[in-house]
Amino acid sequence: MIIRSIDLQNFRNYKFLHMDFDEKTNILYGDNAQGKTNILESIYLSVTTKSHRGSRDSEMISFGEEEAHIKTIVTKKNIDYRIDMHLKKNKSKGIAINGVPIKKSIDLYGIINTVLFSPEDLGIIKNGPAGRRRFMDMELCQLDRIYVNSLVNYNKAVDQRNRLLKDAYYDKSLLDTIEIWDLQLVKYGSDVIKIRRKFVSELNEIIKKIHARLTGNIENLIVEYEPSVNEDEFLYQLEKSRERDIRMKMTSYGPHRDDISFLTDGIDIRKYGSQGQQRTTALSLKLAEIELVKSVTGDTPILLLDDVLSELDSNRQNYLLGSIDKVQTVITCTGLDEFINNRFSINRVFRVSNGKVNEENESGGIK
Repeated sequence: MIIRSIDLQNFRNYKFLHMDFDEKTNILYGDNAQGKTNILESIYLSVTTKSHRGSRDSEMISFGEEEAHIKTIVTKKNIDYRIDMHLKKNKSKGIAINGVPIKKSIDLYGIINTVLFSPEDLGIIKNGPAGRRRFMDMELCQLDRIYVNSLVNYNKAVDQRNRLLKDAYYDKSLLDTIEIWDLQLVKYGSDVIKIRRKFVSELNEIIKKIHARLTGNIENLIVEYEPSVNEDEFLYQLEKSRERDIRMKMTSYGPHRDDISFLTDGIDIRKYGSQGQQRTTALSLKLAEIELVKSVTGDTPILLLDDVLSELDSNRQNYLLGSIDKVQTVITCTGLDEFINNRFSINRVFRVSNGKVNEENESGGIK
């Protein structure tokens, strides 16, 4: 999988931008707040339809403009795809593949896969469960269309049930319809649980080897899936917790409350691990994500590294850089020293300054 080029119009701080990428390593460097992350965001958005920052469409449109346009040319198994995306302030985004509009985001998933690693991901182990659920969701949505459909319908059912619970607090007669939403939750939620369980199992086999190498065989890492409820008990738990749900005005059980844990020698790294252990585990998780995509798709994903090297010590930097030589990578950073010092191969260098991008050679001269 390769991204060939991207064109931006009225996206963030880019009025117009065209960039051609190398098939291997691409470095975007410059001071902070110049627009480097915006380019990675546009790539991630054009692949997943989501901003990795959690931004709304309207927030990504340049100030004073009504629309933004992203055109991405990608290649998968020697077939080129053109992905056009229009962001609109007061309407849903429009997406076309090879000039043909699509009606659902699911039609975009799977054309290309990307793995993004940002400083925020270093906190995925110690922070709240929402980030770990998002990690599972964003990867699985790229790999499994059944999962996308089940997750979308499950989330709709949760929203409808929660709305009903809030209204039923004042009007008990509305509870006559709650069983309909319970059955919807169980139908789609059970699929989500099964696919997440399989995903974590496959991830486990890969991450063990990576983490062992990363820690010099000192730590044996195990990832455990922690479902809020098992699928065979889901309906029973919904019925059992109904009165509590009415009082709390929210649904207590389901995949929207799932989590995953990371254990070394029986110790929960999330709760008792050092910051170094947590960061090493986060790095293992991202590298395992790359290998899992390879295993499932038979192809390599595009790797996006958003200023993450400055957050890693030299050993972790070296391991990360040594692990991505066969993956197309787009890296943002403030300087080139870490690459030059590590004698890391750089194929294309771009200097980013105040929304302007110039290609340079490694010594800093403009091409």
